[in-house]
Amino acid sequence: MRIVVMGGAGDVGSRTVEDLAFETGIQQITIADWNIHGAQKLASRLRSRGATANVSAVQVDANRHQSLTNCIKGHQIVASALGPFHHYELKLVRAAIEEKAHYTSICDEWEPAKTLFDDFRTWAQRSGTMVITGLGASPGLTNMGVAHLAKSFDQIRKVDVSIYQPLDAGGGEAVFAHMLHIMSGKVATFRGGSAQMIPALSESREVIFPKFGTIKLWNMGHAEPVTIPRFFDVDEVNFFMGYGAGAKSFVWPAQAGLFDKPLAKRWALKLIVALERANRPSNPGIGAIRMDVTGIKDGQEESRLLCGTGQMREATGLSLAVGTAMLARGEVTVSKGDVYAPEGCLDPDAFIKGLSDKGIQAFYDVEMRMPVAGN
Repeated sequence: MRIVVMGGAGDVGSRTVEDLAFETGIQQITIADWNIHGAQKLASRLRSRGATANVSAVQVDANRHQSLTNCIKGHQIVASALGPFHHYELKLVRAAIEEKAHYTSICDEWEPAKTLFDDFRTWAQRSGTMVITGLGASPGLTNMGVAHLAKSFDQIRKVDVSIYQPLDAGGGEAVFAHMLHIMSGKVATFRGGSAQMIPALSESREVIFPKFGTIKLWNMGHAEPVTIPRFFDVDEVNFFMGYGAGAKSFVWPAQAGLFDKPLAKRWALKLIVALERANRPSNPGIGAIRMDVTGIKDGQEESRLLCGTGQMREATGLSLAVGTAMLARGEVTVSKGDVYAPEGCLDPDAFIKGLSDKGIQAFYDVEMRMPVAGN
């Protein structure tokens, strides 16, 4: 199997590459990145460590379609960690489908996810291409956690996805561009059995997380409310996220509409990135996720949760690696090309077990005393 990892020299993509380079059955890993020197350095390091796959590097301009198709040609799978996804996801999927390569991505924004389901399904079906969008930590591990919990109900009614991502979590410019984007304008949610649009940061709640206790969160624009209702009969799906200490310095300007203006957003991003680089910690901060599912079991309403902690680079990069490896091995629950989210085409227990084997453990309780075994 030959896999090209887009953004493979970046913070998250490099973690995916590091894992896939030692995966059984993968013959070639191509690190595709505009930063060719970083890609070459990573490839050299992995070869020196005895990678079982042949690892090479190529420079790609993701804003040029021909550059993308040239890079993808000859590979069976494209795995993308290249953000921000409202800018790149659709471009990459077009190129992958044209080259008849399957596609996996950590895309975490609702707009490109919705567009893929609305406009790309027929094209993917005709080409036989499997597109799996939202295969990171959130969305990705969150969706698979919901799918795992859903199996214990006769019917699910409500899903709440809660994320704590500290401001020192790392990830660089693309992460902060994403952060400003999901705090702007109106964002997707799913309530009363239908898709709805509400202003970002118009709602808040306090959620108890493992290790960190109670943290204030706000509604933001992620893909879970777009994808989960496509694969589960559910009345409500909510996404809330918070940054802990320092969150208000971003939330207040966003609520005032500052980040709705492109010029102001660009200047804010430049300032944030400069501050982050000047104060970057040696070890990125640890975040947490929590998924709550309410449903009916034996005629009674019940609620169950799944949660965990981890660094963004590890949880996101390894989620993409595990899901991509499952696709490479043919471990999918569907048999045709189409657009999917992971909960629609991968076994959640096998996915959770794959992450557990790599040190990303999910728990049934916030005290983290009841680990999820998977299978």
